[in-house]
Amino acid sequence: MPVHQTAATGFARSAEAYDRGRPGYPDPAVDWLAGWLESPVVDLAAGTGMLTRPLVARGFEVVAVEPIVEMRALIGGTARVLDGTAEAIPLGDGTAGAVTVAQACHWFDGPRALAEIHRVLRSGGALAVLFNRRPMEDEIHRAIQDLLAPYRGATPAHASDAWRAPLDASDLFEPVERATFDNAQSLDGDGLADRFGSVSFVAALDAEPRATLIASLSALAQDGPVALRYRTEIDVLRSRR
Repeated sequence: MPVHQTAATGFARSAEAYDRGRPGYPDPAVDWLAGWLESPVVDLAAGTGMLTRPLVARGFEVVAVEPIVEMRALIGGTARVLDGTAEAIPLGDGTAGAVTVAQACHWFDGPRALAEIHRVLRSGGALAVLFNRRPMEDEIHRAIQDLLAPYRGATPAHASDAWRAPLDASDLFEPVERATFDNAQSLDGDGLADRFGSVSFVAALDAEPRATLIASLSALAQDGPVALRYRTEIDVLRSRR
């Protein structure tokens, strides 16, 4: 299945900004997640490796699968890096001890992706889905959202939770546990430009509207760095046989 055009264009353009500006995952969250995983871990839609690297650092054998070459090039480390998508994972049946998906499920064809994940997982293997969510009750997040909203169009969004429907309907996996952790960034104007300039539909804009939007985002930090809170949410499911 081809990568969504907005994702393909936007993330190819903004891979380095993505790696600089996106929030990672707090140590307590990754430590908790590690308790559910067995090697080899397939980090699916790995992006620039923001989850791959902390998993490798905790001693896991990790296979990072990512379709966008500019993002794959930044993963580095000791992970095995492969070109592939959630709907066409380039691994054999039952070869993965666990699969992680960070900040990406909303891009997938849910039923096809779940069938592929189930195929590569060992019996009883864990599927972990992670998202850093922006609490919209915070004034700074509302201001950012007001700037972004006119440009989103029909681009898939994790905040809609539409990606959950295939999981809930699937008989391939059973929910096991959910956990939430506090996460945060402090960003100056350049940091805001990287963080939100690497949003897929922003990076995919033509040069003039993109520059105007990024200037407006950067201006939110004109009085100094701004604090961005997140909630890191992790859902763990088990593969059924």
